[in-house]
Amino acid sequence: MSLLPLILQFVVMALALSAVMAIAWFIQRRTGATGWIDVCWTFGTGLVACLASLIPVPPEGTASARQIVVAILVAIWSLRLGGHLLLRTCKAGDDPRYRDLIDQWGATAGRRMFLQLQAQAAVGLLLAVSVALAAHNPRPELGFADLIGALLLLAGLIGEALSDAQLRKFRSDPANRLRVCETGLWKWSRHPNYFFEWLCWLAYPLIAIDASYPAGWITLLAPACMYWVLVHVSGVPPLEQHMLRSRGLQFRDVQARTRAFLPFPKLTSGR
Repeated sequence: MSLLPLILQFVVMALALSAVMAIAWFIQRRTGATGWIDVCWTFGTGLVACLASLIPVPPEGTASARQIVVAILVAIWSLRLGGHLLLRTCKAGDDPRYRDLIDQWGATAGRRMFLQLQAQAAVGLLLAVSVALAAHNPRPELGFADLIGALLLLAGLIGEALSDAQLRKFRSDPANRLRVCETGLWKWSRHPNYFFEWLCWLAYPLIAIDASYPAGWITLLAPACMYWVLVHVSGVPPLEQHMLRSRGLQFRDVQARTRAFLPFPKLTSGR
């Protein structure tokens, strides 16, 4: 694909995701339910990435097997996570991270939330571009790297779904209303669902990177960006601040003995 069509494709993707998050902002303002923000982002990013993956490259004029596989993988990711967020939003409505931001921003919440969601559209664009670049790797046939990438993404989806199910089961018991979940995967990590979400995005560099495809290296930005967002920006920090306010010393004890992200035992020094 020549440079001009590629630039035009990226511009269209950017405009589409910007529009999706503008709609998310409008829905949040009308309903008051902040949970719709991540629902819109997940379905929007998945749809844009899926369509961009399937754009045929001349002279073939049809999507390759790799394009179809990558499109299926990102569609599964979007439907799984988006479906989970949709059910949670229909039940609870609010996401405490966004609600805390709105409370902090006060009278400027509307404008600042709009800018926040446009920043999230930019993150979605980077992820969607990485997916599209993986799909358009010019290797003529599917190979071992494609298989490993697909298996890694599926492993991430299974781990994330399992951790979500464990948390949902824990919260369904009224006796656990003011307790912190430490069952199943949650005894190894304070946020195993975030870890497995990040793991999904490692799949695309595996599929994309090739000695004869320099653009494939750009896909490393996807897991790097997702790690930064989840661990340092809108994932762990605001959620843990909320947990400290709502669970107090109990959550501090969990912080002391459990890793925030990686699901491995936390090393403790003995005497």
